[in-house]
Amino acid sequence: MEKTLIVMAAGMGSRFGGLKQLNKFTPAGKTLLDFAIEDAKAAGFTEVAFVIRRDIEGEFKRQVGARHEKSISVKYAFQSINDLPSPYKAPGGRTKPWGTGQAVLACKDIVKNPFLVINADDYYGKSVYKIMGDFLEAMTPKTYALAGYRLGNTLSKNGGVSRGICNVSSDGFLIDVKEHANLREISETSVADSAGEVFPKSALVSMNFWAFGSDIFDILSADFESFLRENSESLKSEFYLPFAVDKAVKNGLVSVKVLPNSEIWQGVTYKEDVGEVERFLVENR
Repeated sequence: MEKTLIVMAAGMGSRFGGLKQLNKFTPAGKTLLDFAIEDAKAAGFTEVAFVIRRDIEGEFKRQVGARHEKSISVKYAFQSINDLPSPYKAPGGRTKPWGTGQAVLACKDIVKNPFLVINADDYYGKSVYKIMGDFLEAMTPKTYALAGYRLGNTLSKNGGVSRGICNVSSDGFLIDVKEHANLREISETSVADSAGEVFPKSALVSMNFWAFGSDIFDILSADFESFLRENSESLKSEFYLPFAVDKAVKNGLVSVKVLPNSEIWQGVTYKEDVGEVERFLVENR
């Protein structure tokens, strides 16, 4: 089966201060994207679709796309503030695109295969691509999957992080996912959020690593229009992919299998994380 990796790379790292997607690690000078594509290819993926903005197109193609065009089919989709269904128009003064749900929708005309969705600036680990790729091989319509990371494996030593904590049924399906802000370790076994709610480090969280069939595009398109009816004049509201999937689950439109893994996530939330990520990758790649 042909499988596609969709990489959401249109965002700027405001806390990091620049295009963190292009930060290089290890003596080999690889980006986190380079590692992601290597791991996806090893798991049998034959195509990657990068979702980017037009203003970073040249730099992105030179520094990322050109490194992989000979070994995997590369496509580009462009996320834009103005890419909205009729009759909606972006309000004057809005500067950011409309979120991760819109990022996936940007691929609806170029991606026809079952696919994974990942963030550009996260290191997910090798094994999870095989786990999710195997799911895609056997998936049925409107039954999707989410890679479930252990909360304790997704923290930063340099500050709080936001994570979508999953509520999972006894048979392994997603009931809901709720965002919690400023999550920090408070003990060897526990993490607390900004409101003081405590979670075990073993709790499963979403790191925006999803497996979908192409039927998700129709669901997202309908929900995006619903979102715009209420938020088209907003300068900041975003159509988040996890929220859209959560809504579809609650409405009985889809089911989502949560597939746990033991990988240790790495990412650059803060500038100080760069050294930690470098050390991890040097030791584990």
